[in-house]
Amino acid sequence: MAHVANVLLVMIASPSDTTEARDAVEAAIYGWNDANSRNKQVILQPWRWETSSVPQLGDHPQSLINAQGVDDSDIVFALFGSRLGSPTPGAVSGTVEEIERAVEQGKPVHLYFSTASLPNDVDTEQLQGLRAFKEQVQDRGLLGEFSNVSQLEHEVWKAIEFDIAKLALEVPVLNRPSSGVKFQVQPQQEREIKDYDKKGKPRYKTRHWIDVTNTGDEDAQEVTFEAAGEYSSMFVLSDATPTIIHAGQTRRVNVEHAMGGGDPDILRIHWAEEGEAKEQEFHVS
Repeated sequence: MAHVANVLLVMIASPSDTTEARDAVEAAIYGWNDANSRNKQVILQPWRWETSSVPQLGDHPQSLINAQGVDDSDIVFALFGSRLGSPTPGAVSGTVEEIERAVEQGKPVHLYFSTASLPNDVDTEQLQGLRAFKEQVQDRGLLGEFSNVSQLEHEVWKAIEFDIAKLALEVPVLNRPSSGVKFQVQPQQEREIKDYDKKGKPRYKTRHWIDVTNTGDEDAQEVTFEAAGEYSSMFVLSDATPTIIHAGQTRRVNVEHAMGGGDPDILRIHWAEEGEAKEQEFHVS
């Protein structure tokens, strides 16, 4: 069954040495969706340059990643392990440029540094650059840390809950074309006791009615009913005063059948829809 939701793009930014951490963030996002998307009416869509970016020529690769990822994102998770990343024309690394661009645009940015053991082949120049960046940025906000992917997944869930509460998203509405007024007509009958004869045996009669349901998404105004056909054996007994049948509402129309009559039983419904007079006939034999 379809349900409506706000869709938020979540960018995962990091240098190339954090593949496992990037996978953990993506897994946390999908896990949050499974547990919360329906009841909170929010779906998170992860964006990673290696899987989500579209090949394109005409500008520096980092500029294209900025345009496709950062600019369209609603939330940014940035991760660092032991590398700062490769420099770009505009920043000391691509990840740093993505962070700064997202901050300038007022997006929620969550920055995490790994505290796990350093690899044996660590690039000391990259490590020094990373430590310098961390020292520069720590006075600009709260930084996060993670020692393993399980801890990181927990931190991601916590950040997502925080962001959704702060974003105060509007309740989404499914935009469907109006179907207008649509009537569904169903004849009904029920046998009931009329009276009793002299011996106390019940005598029965059959009561007839027609259930008229407005299955559309617009209210039917000024609704009246009549039996169509000059020689119909069916007579409408319900009050002839115009009424309203709201969308999804059912109205009972009492009818009676007489002997004779050569025309088929047809119920004609008159109504007004958006100021326009309409009518429709239904065979109810």
